[in-house]
Amino acid sequence: MENLDRYLDVALETAFVAGQATLAHFRTGVEVEMKDDATPVTLADRAAEAIVRERLGRAFPGHGIVGEEEGAERVDAAHVWWVDPIDGTKAFVRGVPLYAVLIGLAVEGRIEVGVAHFPALGETVYAASGRGTRLNGRPVRVRDTAELADAYVAFTDAGSFERHGRAGAWARLRAATAYQAGWSDAYGHALVASGRLELMLDPVMHPWDAGPFPVLLREAGGRFGDWSGRETIHGGEALSTSDRLWPQVAALIGAREASRDG
Repeated sequence: MENLDRYLDVALETAFVAGQATLAHFRTGVEVEMKDDATPVTLADRAAEAIVRERLGRAFPGHGIVGEEEGAERVDAAHVWWVDPIDGTKAFVRGVPLYAVLIGLAVEGRIEVGVAHFPALGETVYAASGRGTRLNGRPVRVRDTAELADAYVAFTDAGSFERHGRAGAWARLRAATAYQAGWSDAYGHALVASGRLELMLDPVMHPWDAGPFPVLLREAGGRFGDWSGRETIHGGEALSTSDRLWPQVAALIGAREASRDG
């Protein structure tokens, strides 16, 4: 697809510049405000999104953009950028370095370019359709683990599964896997795409939190989408894993299709 390399280059540069802006506030005791949805926001979130919007708008004036903090512009455009300036604000404000700048580009509704940049870790996982997935320039793939019993699974908030009606599915996955690690946010999905974990799941997910991950997982030989296995950033939930493990994962969480199990 034409221009994907340029789109990726601009997204990488933009994520890095925005990430540097967040580092200026990281571990400084930045003031935290609570939004109407009871989630935190800081000056760093707003400053980083302003940078992303300005740079993408200047490079691609006809494109749409949707950001967590400043809303949507031209969402009916053929090209729409999905942006979260700080995914993992709770981690950010506590000085935990797992937060990310997320940028994804949808072309006619399909995510074709994705960048997940972790400023405090010095890691960037990125991809464009047909170009493969890379971590800091090195090609990466999902792990080839054959059995869920040998898999590592990540999550963000253990209590979120019960709050969102997924306690039963989470209990079955927890019992079936080798190791479970929390407080992951975007980093968990990036770890799956780069072959360091086998499974990451979120019982609730906003589209701007998911922007880059469909292409990151697809190009790494895995899958990202809702808990039904459909590739989407609009499912209200999210799961990353390998194609090889997906049938085993689906068998454990499939009961939720009949009812929101608890």
